[in-house]
Amino acid sequence: MMMFHLHDRLQADTAPIAEWPLCRVLLMDNRVWPWLILVPARHGLTEIHQLPREDQHRLVDEIALASRTLETLFAPDKINVGALGNLVPQLHIHVIARSRTDPAWPGPVWGSGFAERHSPEERNTLIRKIEEGLRQK
Repeated sequence: MMMFHLHDRLQADTAPIAEWPLCRVLLMDNRVWPWLILVPARHGLTEIHQLPREDQHRLVDEIALASRTLETLFAPDKINVGALGNLVPQLHIHVIARSRTDPAWPGPVWGSGFAERHSPEERNTLIRKIEEGLRQK
């Protein structure tokens, strides 16, 4: 069995939050949106349908948990969930809390030009907040 490795781009653009039964939970380093990335810790996957059926169901459950947590913590108008993979082929799912007042609303966050990294203090505070929110679920 091949060992799981996180894609270099995801490694560079995220910070770890948690390890779930299927996914690594990462914080996207973009302070404009509360943005989680779930990466199934399985080698060589690029698409959801490549997961065994049991893992597909687990993935939906983990997406729902991430979504509920962002909804509780940030009271967004909408949760966006997407698995694009055009730049990073490794299977990963974006879970983003969106608000009607965010700078890209109602358009997509991708390619919007709105990206600003967290300061180390902001990132650590946000990670702790999300970790606490996950423990409450």
